[in-house]
Amino acid sequence: MSTDKSNGSRLGFVVAGLLLGILMAAMDNTIVATAMGTIVAELGGLDKFVWVTSAYMVAEMAGMPIFGKLSDMYGRKRFFVFGLIVFLLGSVLCGTASSITELSIYRAIQGIGGGALMPIAFTIIFDVFPAEKRGKMSGLFGAVFGLSSIFGPLLGAYITDYIGWKWIFYVNVPIGLLALLFIVLCYRESPVHAKQRIDWWGAVTLVGAIVCLMFALELGGGTYPWTSGTILGLFAGFVVLFGVFLFAETRAREPIISFAMFQNRLFASSNLVGLFYGAAFIVATVYIPIFVQGVFGGSATNSGLILLPMMLGTVVTAQLGGFLAGSGKMSYRGVMLIFSILFAVSILLLATLTPDTPRYLVTLFMILVGLGTGASFSVLGMSAIHGFEAKQRGSASSTMSFVRSFGMTIGITVYGIIQRNDLESSLADTFGGAGAPQGISLKDPRDLLSPAARSAIPAPVLDKITAALSTSISHTFLWALIPAALTILCVLWMSREKMHISRAPREVTSEQAASHT
Repeated sequence: MSTDKSNGSRLGFVVAGLLLGILMAAMDNTIVATAMGTIVAELGGLDKFVWVTSAYMVAEMAGMPIFGKLSDMYGRKRFFVFGLIVFLLGSVLCGTASSITELSIYRAIQGIGGGALMPIAFTIIFDVFPAEKRGKMSGLFGAVFGLSSIFGPLLGAYITDYIGWKWIFYVNVPIGLLALLFIVLCYRESPVHAKQRIDWWGAVTLVGAIVCLMFALELGGGTYPWTSGTILGLFAGFVVLFGVFLFAETRAREPIISFAMFQNRLFASSNLVGLFYGAAFIVATVYIPIFVQGVFGGSATNSGLILLPMMLGTVVTAQLGGFLAGSGKMSYRGVMLIFSILFAVSILLLATLTPDTPRYLVTLFMILVGLGTGASFSVLGMSAIHGFEAKQRGSASSTMSFVRSFGMTIGITVYGIIQRNDLESSLADTFGGAGAPQGISLKDPRDLLSPAARSAIPAPVLDKITAALSTSISHTFLWALIPAALTILCVLWMSREKMHISRAPREVTSEQAASHT
């Protein structure tokens, strides 16, 4: 009995360490985004601030499949610990940055660590827990991911306003050290791993392709015209390097992203669902706050609270979806079909927003978006790993994380272009082809978010501008119906596997769980 309690206690500390690692990595971008205005004001480099976010995302996305594969080859623990240490090192360095260029370099170091944390944590859950507990744990991890989107902006705003922007990076240190302590002392994995050859060609070409694509999307239409030689060259570099990557993966003995895994219908369809979910969900996450603040005139200081209803809905169904799929009574397909339909309906409702929409309806729509999204965080992580042996789970989980992040990146870029062009067109029609009135810049809709900026605009003019902003955002949500609808089609393509629940007695299951730790 005492041994069982000891094993259970140790497993609890392992879960706490994993959750802290995920919370830290998931919150990072939202915390930094909140503080970016203050950082630029102090460090300068307005023309380079986009690199602060891009450097992190590039390193994180490129690292996900690589670290997932390495964890299959050499063990989860060492690479999760490596990710924590690198992330903490990057955080400390970010707090010492004296220029935007330095901060961008240090953010890339952070991103390398983040790329190891996210996918490996989910894989460890499948390694240490028996099947009947995986759904519950996956739901818990999905809920933490959703909560990070709430607390990130709030924590970032508070720390920046009352302590100083450097502490948005230093705050990671105690969290990360606690996670590191729990994992190092309590996580015991099997010393037996499959020794495989590292796919260096795949790693180099994948990183290069992502770098080219990310910077083309970030810089295009803003820093450089889309038709400029720089942007076209970046896109060409992406095409060439990605083509070489695909060729290298067909030749590699142990590829980073195995195309053979995509022959598994459940794995392939789960990744497609994650791709389209990411593209549509990020639109709601970005443009609901802009609508509420820009059209209704909400306070920018409390921007983190705007998404609270949506994120609470996400937390609820992350747990519910994990429970339903983990029970073994419903297929992954059955669970996801319910929530993907709800998600598509919620996006359709967002497309009906106007300046006259009551605030309570906007809140209701946000709750529905959250309820429709939450299950995807837990269930898709489970379905992507389903059926793979332990030596392939890290690769499967990291591929899923990579594809979903890629969908978010593409979504925010494509729909950002759609919204901006629609707004500019509406303003041109409203003000006789002259765009916004003189002295009012609307290249970024966030220019309307501060009460000070709004108070400087005459009421009749402000009404016309907010109407144009509202129309551009509702049209953007209408376009977001495309990936939302594609999620349903991809869910329908999913095979009907269910999680296999062992019927062994509880005592045996407990021993099995302990032996994996």
